[in-house]
Amino acid sequence: MPIEWAGLGPELLLTLDRQLTKPLRSQLEDGLREAIRSGRLRAGERLPSSRELARELGVSRGLVQECYNQLQAEGYLATRVGSATRVANTGAESLAEATSPGLASRAADRAAEGEGSPSAVRLDVDFASGVPDLSSFPRSDWVWAQREVCRNVPNAALDYGDPRGSAAFREVLAGYLRRVRAAAADPEHLVVCTGFAQGLSLVLRALVRAGIRKVAFEDPGYGDGATMAAATWAGIEPVPVPVDEGGIDVGMLAASGVRAVVLTPAHQWPTGVVLAPERRHALIAWAAANDGFVIEDDYDAEFRYDRDPVGALQGLASDRVFALGTVSKSLAPALRLGWILCPEAFADSIAEAKRLADRGSPVLDQLAIAGLMESGRYDRHLRRMRAVYSKRRQILVDALSSHAPDVGLTGLAAGFHAVVHLPASADEQAIIGAALARRIGLYGMSSYRANRAATPPQLVLGFGNLTERAIARGIATISDILRTSVRTS
Repeated sequence: MPIEWAGLGPELLLTLDRQLTKPLRSQLEDGLREAIRSGRLRAGERLPSSRELARELGVSRGLVQECYNQLQAEGYLATRVGSATRVANTGAESLAEATSPGLASRAADRAAEGEGSPSAVRLDVDFASGVPDLSSFPRSDWVWAQREVCRNVPNAALDYGDPRGSAAFREVLAGYLRRVRAAAADPEHLVVCTGFAQGLSLVLRALVRAGIRKVAFEDPGYGDGATMAAATWAGIEPVPVPVDEGGIDVGMLAASGVRAVVLTPAHQWPTGVVLAPERRHALIAWAAANDGFVIEDDYDAEFRYDRDPVGALQGLASDRVFALGTVSKSLAPALRLGWILCPEAFADSIAEAKRLADRGSPVLDQLAIAGLMESGRYDRHLRRMRAVYSKRRQILVDALSSHAPDVGLTGLAAGFHAVVHLPASADEQAIIGAALARRIGLYGMSSYRANRAATPPQLVLGFGNLTERAIARGIATISDILRTSVRTS
């Protein structure tokens, strides 16, 4: 074969054609330049060692070294003694900009016209919701917990083990859920998973096996599309049911003919309302009368401020409620660890489905979180973060009160996002676009509605991963945009 292939990454191949008159070194240099210019190799990415690449391509190591030296001299690569050769920081981004003149200005023009999205523009302040303060991850406590686990874990615990998860972690977690969430938690009914997405998928497939073909979702509710896709993938039809100031409309839920519902009763996502007590009881009565089930997403209930704590719905009907929880909001999404508190009748089948899916979630991380909970470090972290988020919430309230006093603000009793209520005549998307032109990321309630309607116009503002200064600066930057929306109403 005249062409040699070398894999430099999951989606990058280089070719050398020995039938060409062009020298192999020139072919290699041109191939790497093209990969960097096109963005297939990005700033900071590691290249194979010269020995590695030479072996893969069937050329001399000296040829590869000469190629690397040339590209380093041109500014494409960076090499340090004792470290890997990497794409230089100026190699990808600046060269991409040089080959695409006017890119930034075109993006700004599109934003000013109401096009594009915050994800396509480098933002100064991003009010994205659902993201905790990533900088506050308790690194020293995590290192302590990992060290303690490695020091004390028995050899047997390093095997595959129970697909439901570590027995020690489930015991500690069950105690935590009983103590903090008033859940009816039995360690034997807990199945550890990789987060909400996997937990929901496992539960939905269990319900399909039980003969359920439709599941209700709150509207507005999950806006990422992935949750609805998970229902479709599981073979179950998603049905939107409206939410008002008291939470999900149980009457319309009953009229929909479904036998299962996914909801966020403690702090509805994204409106922030709490499921009213009478509706909690009506929901449980509906489930009992229709052989139905509730999938409770208990995503940020630990973060409450000026209201009494609301217990988990699961505590009222453990035989009818699947309670899903994670550490994504309390610690960090990157840990990819959550749990399903199952009705007793489903615990074994969901554990078996988990075993077939991936043999179980990482045990060492489970034991580390158990250590944090038992030592009191987990509770201490939550108390500290409640204070942090409470202060940021107040900064947001004060900034809006100062710069746009006529807009409404709700959803602040818990969590780390709020809902801004704009005048009925305001153009939600135009406001988002105008803010984007100033590099401020805003997000409309329409993206969370089943029909994507922008009426009534509302904004969902996250403040969990923003500093107090950034919150104040972001609102000040768009103050005239918000005030104009009120004046033109």
